[in-house]
Amino acid sequence: MSADVDTLAAEVRGPVLLPGSRGYGEERTGFQTGFRHRPAVVVGVTRPEDVRAAVRFAAERRLPVAVQSTGHGIVTALDGEGVLITTRRMKAVVVDAEGGTVRAQAGVLWGEVIERAAPYGLAPVNGSAPHIGVVGYLLGGGVGLLGRRTGYASDYVRAIDIVTADGALRHVTAGSDTDLFWALRGGGGNFGAVTAIETALVPVTRLYGGGLHFAADHPVDLLHAYRVWTLTLPEELTSSIGLMTFPPLPSVPEPLRGRHVAHVRIAFTGSAEEGERLVAPLRALGPRLIDTVREIPYTVGRHHLPGPARPACLLRRERPAERTRSHGPADRRGGGRTRRDRPLHRRHPSPRRGLRPPAHRSGRGRGP
Repeated sequence: MSADVDTLAAEVRGPVLLPGSRGYGEERTGFQTGFRHRPAVVVGVTRPEDVRAAVRFAAERRLPVAVQSTGHGIVTALDGEGVLITTRRMKAVVVDAEGGTVRAQAGVLWGEVIERAAPYGLAPVNGSAPHIGVVGYLLGGGVGLLGRRTGYASDYVRAIDIVTADGALRHVTAGSDTDLFWALRGGGGNFGAVTAIETALVPVTRLYGGGLHFAADHPVDLLHAYRVWTLTLPEELTSSIGLMTFPPLPSVPEPLRGRHVAHVRIAFTGSAEEGERLVAPLRALGPRLIDTVREIPYTVGRHHLPGPARPACLLRRERPAERTRSHGPADRRGGGRTRRDRPLHRRHPSPRRGLRPPAHRSGRGRGP
């Protein structure tokens, strides 16, 4: 395959690497280190033409293809075969303030879009972490920071540039290819390699938001109280709850270090006064280890759900014994079946599917 790879390398501006090549390990590594691609060839693309060349190369040899921007969402890793296309170098962002949209290439992160849109009083329908890739998030559907109000982020997509399996570069909209447009918005990365995406922005500049950290000595009681609280809230307030045991490391804030903690995350687009009233029942549950809920600019709100910003092993394969082990009865005082060695995350459910953006009053959108 070496001569074929040399031909591919001559067509591509970015690096084309084989196992053992200098830079191969770094190029194939994404955020999720629990599952790491080990492709036969990795192609670091810089432009749509590079993506076309890589897809054609794979198609002609009947090789599987995987696409990676940040590597947060790996489900099945390439293992000794196939072509990995890395898009991290495709970083162009163009905001159309008058049209209320943003066009982002395949390597763009949400934090970069937030910063570019903020001067116009606009924000994307993004997730909670700024280091997540725009394209992968939107292809997966996306229930984000303001998810109860906005609904699925993928419903805000206006257009997608994609290289399909035949090596053709297509500009896909609701009018040009209704079925493919419908499938791409939430169907994942199974339909081709996306080179750029255009999505609508929303007029948001501030939030009442942040996080409440509680000691999770009795997690079932906390989860029950959280569930009851969510039944009283307007759609303008989106929240989630997480349980995890923090390691006893200096990099962890001292109040959380070595403790089993419940973390309630809050994002509310109403007034700070109304936010204080809505959050008061949670604060009344007991002392907070950390309380960061306050009025903040939207550009700060992107950090309100802290998580690892560096590559980490967020998923791991269970041993057979772990899958069959009994975890004891679900008693309220002992925390039931919540395993302290495994994080738990639950989102605040929405009473409806969210608002349909004006761009999707035709086609097969998911909005009401």
